[in-house]
This record gives sequence, structure tokens and C-alpha cells, in this order.
Amino acid sequence: MDLSPYIASLREDLATAASAGDETTRRTAALLSAALEPAARLAIMNALSDLAAEVTAALEGHVVDVRLDGRDVQVVVTGSSAPEPEPAPQEEVPMSDATGDISRITLRMINDLKAKAEAAAAAQGVSLNSFVASAVQGAVHSKHHKHHNKGWSGGAGSSRVRGWVQG
Repeated sequence: MDLSPYIASLREDLATAASAGDETTRRTAALLSAALEPAARLAIMNALSDLAAEVTAALEGHVVDVRLDGRDVQVVVTGSSAPEPEPAPQEEVPMSDATGDISRITLRMINDLKAKAEAAAAAQGVSLNSFVASAVQGAVHSKHHKHHNKGWSGGAGSSRVRGWVQG
């Protein structure tokens, strides 16, 4: 999906609004529209990503992804026509420390890693969501209870976490 027509429409609207002013106002509007283009593209991309998450939640067995391809956006729908079977409650990994509200996040990962995570989740008889939530819970639990985890790297004050989770 080419976002350029939408950005051009915003520029035209700003130019129309500025046309009521003098030449300085029109020049300022032209400069502002050029400066705002990256922010407008990002805002549109975020809105499309939120929409994709809502559509994914409403469609069983399908995932809608929004991907950036240069300056364009691609909408990709994956999944089978048959809905995924729900795992039995006893098969789900219990989240003993889970309390409070549940939040939705968008997680982006390399396709190969996602396929491996899906296979590992299927082998355990749980959903990918449960598998990832369990892995995160294990990593957080492990970090709070052990200061030196073998296989974990990232110093105090680091804004990045690197490592692995064994499931």
C-alpha cells in the first residue's frame, strides 16, 4: 500500500489552510508539511498496525501483519482457513505469578524464529501466545531469583536484554 496519496492529501489540506494567510504563512506551511511527512507516515503505520491487531483478534486461525517495505506498507494475512484447535486447559502452562489485567503487545521476530517457536509450542501442546508468555515469565522469574544466569547477558542499567530461554 502506497502511503504517498494520504501524505499528499495532508499536505494539500495544510496548504489550503495556509492559503488564507500571507506568503510567509504559505512558505511556513510548505516547510512544516515536508518536516511532518516522516511523522505522518509513522502515525499511519501505527494506526494500520493497531487495526491489524484488532482484525487478528477477531479472526480465528489467521494473523494479519503490517510490514514496512521501503516507504510502502504491506498487509500480509497468514493462517489456514480452518481455525486452530484450542488446547485443553490442563495443557496450558500455568502462570503462577500472573495477577492483574492482561495487556496486548505486538511482537516482531524473524520468520524462521517464529516458525521454530510455533513448532516448539505445538510440541508442548500449547498456543504460541502461552509459549511466549511462559518464556517471558520464566526469564523474568529467573532474573529476579538468580543474579547470574548461565546463558544470559546484559549488564545492570542495560536497555537491551540478550539471551536465551530453555523451555
